[in-house]
Amino acid sequence: MLEAFLITLLGVMAAQASPGPNLIAVASVSLAQGRKAGLFVVGGVSSGMLVWSLATAYGLATVLELFPYSLTAMRIIGGGYLLWLALKGLRAAIRNEPGSIKAAREPLSNPQAYLRGFLGLLTNPKAVMMWAAVATFLFGAGLTAPQVLAFGPVGAISGFVIYGFYAVVFSTGIASRSYQRFARWFETVFAAAFGGLGGKLLFDGLRELRT
Repeated sequence: MLEAFLITLLGVMAAQASPGPNLIAVASVSLAQGRKAGLFVVGGVSSGMLVWSLATAYGLATVLELFPYSLTAMRIIGGGYLLWLALKGLRAAIRNEPGSIKAAREPLSNPQAYLRGFLGLLTNPKAVMMWAAVATFLFGAGLTAPQVLAFGPVGAISGFVIYGFYAVVFSTGIASRSYQRFARWFETVFAAAFGGLGGKLLFDGLRELRT
C-alpha cells in the first residue's frame, strides 16, 4: 500500500506543480487580490479533490464488483489517457508554451474565491479522468476501496501545499515572470511522472489481454 501510494503521489504532485487550470485559477486570483484570496481558491481546489477521490474510489469499486474484468479496460483507457497528458506536457515543454498567467479582473470575496477553486475542480473533465486513472492504478495494485479512498486526503494535502506555495509566491507580483522561465521544466517533470504511471497501467492492461 505504501509503495503504491508513493508512486501515485509522485505523479499527482507533478501534475499539481505543472501549468493547468488549477494553477491558473490560484495564480490569477493571488496576483490580483493577494495571498489570502489565493489561499481560499486553494482550499476550494483541495476540497474538490476530496469529492473526486470519494466518487472514483467507490464508483469504480462498484463497477469492478459488478464487472471484474473491467479493470483491464480501465487500465488501458487510463494508461492511454495519462500517456496523452504526458505527451501534451512534453510538447509544451519543447515548444516552451506553458500559457500565460494573468491577474483576475473581477474582485472576489473569500467565499467566491473558495467556490472558484471548488467548482473549477469539479467541472474540470481532466480532474475526474486523472482521479479515475489514479483509482485504477491503486485498485490494480490490490488496494481495497477504503484504502483507495484514503489516498484522497493525501492528494488533497499535497495539492494544498503545492497550490498554497503558488498562492504565496504569486501574491508577490514578481513570480509570474519567474515562473514562465521555469514552467517548461515543470512540464518535463509532469510528462515523465505521468508517462511512467500511464505506461505501467497500459502495459499491465495489455499483458492481461494476452492471458
